[in-house]
Amino acid sequence: MPIISLVGRPNVGKSTLFNRLSKSRQALVSDFEGLTRDRQYAEILFDEDSETFATIIDTGGLTHQDNVIDSGIQLQVLNALEESDIIYFIVSSRDGIIGLDREIAAQLRKLKKDIVLVCNKAEGLNPSLAAEFYELGMGEPILISAEHGQGIGDLIDHTLPFFPKTEAVEETEKVEGIAVAVLGRPNVGKSTLINRILGEERVLAIDLPGTTRDSIYIPFEREGQTYTLIDTAGIRRKRATHEKIEIFSIIKAREALERSHVVILILDAHEGVTEQDATLLGMIADRGRALLIVINKWDGLDEYQKQEVKRKLEVKLSFVNYASVHYISALHGSGVGKLFAPIIKAYTNASTEFSTPELNKILEKANTGHQPPPVKGRRLKVKYVNQTDTFPPTLTFHGNHLKSVPNAYDRYLKNFFINALKLTNTPLKIEYKSGDNPFKGKKNELNARQIAKKRRLMKFIKKK
Repeated sequence: MPIISLVGRPNVGKSTLFNRLSKSRQALVSDFEGLTRDRQYAEILFDEDSETFATIIDTGGLTHQDNVIDSGIQLQVLNALEESDIIYFIVSSRDGIIGLDREIAAQLRKLKKDIVLVCNKAEGLNPSLAAEFYELGMGEPILISAEHGQGIGDLIDHTLPFFPKTEAVEETEKVEGIAVAVLGRPNVGKSTLINRILGEERVLAIDLPGTTRDSIYIPFEREGQTYTLIDTAGIRRKRATHEKIEIFSIIKAREALERSHVVILILDAHEGVTEQDATLLGMIADRGRALLIVINKWDGLDEYQKQEVKRKLEVKLSFVNYASVHYISALHGSGVGKLFAPIIKAYTNASTEFSTPELNKILEKANTGHQPPPVKGRRLKVKYVNQTDTFPPTLTFHGNHLKSVPNAYDRYLKNFFINALKLTNTPLKIEYKSGDNPFKGKKNELNARQIAKKRRLMKFIKKK
């Protein structure tokens, strides 16, 4: 499958074109420069008529400035160029040619790649707009407007001859892997952990909060198991969120949480569980996602500090006691390899469908060990249970008077079933359904004898 990378200086419309070709909103788009920082991939049906597929890569804007973020972005772009078959060099028809365009063009000409010069923001597609771009030495400029979808067909037709001369590209079977979202506050080591897992500098990881702004989806395979790692923007409390772009990033991170099967929440060993960490844990618990808690930067603590951290974690993480805690150093790799076994176990537990007979045997044992308590003078009756959903496993209990189950008995049932089913790293959701009263709303019709008796009684009461 051919790989096409989108490169150019900041704010020329690379992410807009990426979204247009992928027919998605996968990449964040704004007039804010430097929004895209990591490589973003998408497999697309490039041409419907020939059923031709391709992979496109969105990259950060090249600036050639000497600072830590721009140096990291440049490394990401170089990696994208290395694995690409075709390069879209994107310039802005509104701005014309600037010095940075000439510098990038000079670097691209040194590559032995097929390059297509794409003049974006050319609404109306006036041919005169393309005249000055011939001096870049990239051949014929293709005029498009990614925002309005103009010229995209011409761009596709111009690109198809560069594709490998093979038979129709067969669409590979899509294997549904384990989607693992990596969440945490800014600068706790999310991108460092993902790079360590992948064994390459796949996402930009520097010691500066807010480096990751988009949610990056990265498929990979390990020991025959397919995974999709989701690197998310660091989520911080609302009053600390100033930039409009950062608000978008938080929305994308929450979307990633919805699409994930398993969540890795990274905490900083030096800071312990903060108020914002607790908020994130609550958000994950509310959505019922399988959860691993990872304490990063563990190697930087002495023995006393480690014991103090563990003691505080036991207290503050009591409301997510189903989650296992792992101590790692993402920078040096210690403990990272041990995360995969609990990830697979958590995914298996969250996706398993338990048989109704098995669940009712457990319910019988639970009722024997602890009878349902009376509520408002009426004893609860739990008759049977069945599973109604996965991710998380959801059990529905059926019986009488189950609309007001006490919290203590709800916790008892939940813990009893978690232990009996041997669930780990996975929350259990419980729902209750009471049987309807078959006589509710129905009036008893009296026969002639009963009506006569009722009248005699009424006369007797009136005499008194």
